[in-house]
Amino acid sequence: MTYLIEQQNMKELRVELTRFMLAYKFALDEIGTKVRILREEFRLIHEYNPIEHVNTRIKTPESIMKKMHKKNIPATLDDIRENMRDIAGIRITCSFVSDIYIINEMIQAQSDVEVIEVKDYIKHPKPNGYQSLHVILKIPVFMSDREEHVYVEMQIRTIAMDFWASLEHKIYYKYNKQVPERLTNELREAAFTAAELDHKMERLNKEINILKEIEHDDQDNLSLEDTGSTKTMIQMMKKIAMDKLK
Repeated sequence: MTYLIEQQNMKELRVELTRFMLAYKFALDEIGTKVRILREEFRLIHEYNPIEHVNTRIKTPESIMKKMHKKNIPATLDDIRENMRDIAGIRITCSFVSDIYIINEMIQAQSDVEVIEVKDYIKHPKPNGYQSLHVILKIPVFMSDREEHVYVEMQIRTIAMDFWASLEHKIYYKYNKQVPERLTNELREAAFTAAELDHKMERLNKEINILKEIEHDDQDNLSLEDTGSTKTMIQMMKKIAMDKLK
């Protein structure tokens, strides 16, 4: 009888553990679908796609256990679920910093998404130079017998930020987190160099967009009246636009 009870308990535990991990998988499927829809809409309608890459991941049971011990989280599924909010993660890579905030606003504006916490490491970089926008969301997951609201960590960064973060991670892994001070200083400098690159590329993109708009207006205006005064006015508009970018 004791053996049968233990077997039943083990079966119930396996079911609960499976449900626990599946909830995070399904939550990533939900947020992933939202991002794919935005990406496709931008591509087909707006003729511009701010989303370069999308990656998702779920922490392994081993990684969950390590964090439990590190953070002194009690070994219950409810405590893990509530206190470990980065088990499921999605990383969105954008071309420009402005794209980061556009995508973030669009995701947060969706009625079934609950925003729990926002950490803006772009406006306020970490001491090591790390820059990215971190948002903790709650995503609804509809199971066969219940509705769960699952934590998902969303990270949004530029290509330059993502390259830096990947390199920094590899260096820390190689040195087992004991990185020489010289390298940490150089990594910090590289982070601010990447930020400066993002700033320059954003400025170039704005300049190109303004010039495209002006050229489009040129064609419209000249088709109506190809006069000297019209051309002079267009040149003045171009100069004003370029001066604003300086």
